[in-house]
Amino acid sequence: MRRGRTVVYSLHAQLVFTPAYRRKVFTGEMPHRGEAIMIEVGDNVGAVPVEFNGEHDHVHLLVGYLPKVALSVLVNSLKGVSARLLREEFGPHVRRYLWGGHFWSPSYVAASCGGAPLSIIKEYIESRKRPD
Repeated sequence: MRRGRTVVYSLHAQLVFTPAYRRKVFTGEMPHRGEAIMIEVGDNVGAVPVEFNGEHDHVHLLVGYLPKVALSVLVNSLKGVSARLLREEFGPHVRRYLWGGHFWSPSYVAASCGGAPLSIIKEYIESRKRPD
């Protein structure tokens, strides 16, 4: 649990991003640089990347984030900055796989994670006594 001035929280999400057209663009040093970029972006927007990994055609990111950060804003920041920097730093390589101005697919997966299973939380809430 983390504490803010008026809140106690533990928010984590698993994010999955795929390059445009699900091209197998991640080779060599690119995944390591992608991880470093996402850590830096996370620091700037109030998120803490916990784990990063992926394969040739997608990446996974487990991130802890502040309650004031909208997940969609976090995703847009992560994808926007990483796309720009990866295209700049790995231009010739990226152009072999991707064309146009896009790096990431516009879609993504976001799954909340951590804490008790939903069935346990539901059972806990159901067991509370309503006031008469």
